[in-house]
Amino acid sequence: MASATARWSRVLLKVSGEAFAGDAGYGIDGHVVQRIAKDIVDVRADHPDVQIAIVVGGGNIWRGMAGAGAGMDRAQADYMGMLATVINALALQDTLEQLGQPTRVQSAIQMAQVAEPYIRRRAVRHLEKGRVVIFAGGTGNPFFTTDTTAALRAVEIEAGVLLKGTHSGTDGIYTDDPRTNPDATKLEEVTYLDVLNQGLRAMDSTAITLCMDNNLPIVMFDLTGEGNVRSLLEGGSVGTLVR
Repeated sequence: MASATARWSRVLLKVSGEAFAGDAGYGIDGHVVQRIAKDIVDVRADHPDVQIAIVVGGGNIWRGMAGAGAGMDRAQADYMGMLATVINALALQDTLEQLGQPTRVQSAIQMAQVAEPYIRRRAVRHLEKGRVVIFAGGTGNPFFTTDTTAALRAVEIEAGVLLKGTHSGTDGIYTDDPRTNPDATKLEEVTYLDVLNQGLRAMDSTAITLCMDNNLPIVMFDLTGEGNVRSLLEGGSVGTLVR
């Protein structure tokens, strides 16, 4: 039997690449991917009318900024990072489909053997048919983060909210880093401008600005907490709301 009515009918979930790594900090931890996939499948089972799209990062395999910092051409390093997101997307797709959830991967960098090209109208049609759509390859352009990709795709598909999942145990936006400052205070709700002006740890400024310009709310929450996605959809007080 379905649970409480969902707050949004279409959501975009941002999953960082580091979340796939688990405690190892690099590579792909199959158990972690299984847990993330199970949370998504459970939400779909209880709320079959909720459409879920996902943007994945690639930081568990490669970070463009790290390559640029070591002297590599920044654009080249960023393209390598985009390829890393495709690896993560395929891993998540496989796990979701093992759990019985039809899934499509769309990549901004064309690689027809493993993923569809990103086409907005096709992505929306997949969502309408009950498939989970995973967006990989970033925006297809260097110098943009996967946070910006998440904001862009969420606006394009007309999602009701962008759910930014964290992986470090931080359950929202704080006045300072709670891992180093015990006096840091969690913010239940904050405005886009406060995030930008106060330099709060959330998403990069391009992503925040894009969401602000399109009135797209963001919820930053702990992705590692079991059932948090469901709780958010059902109106639970989870994470920090940015609007």
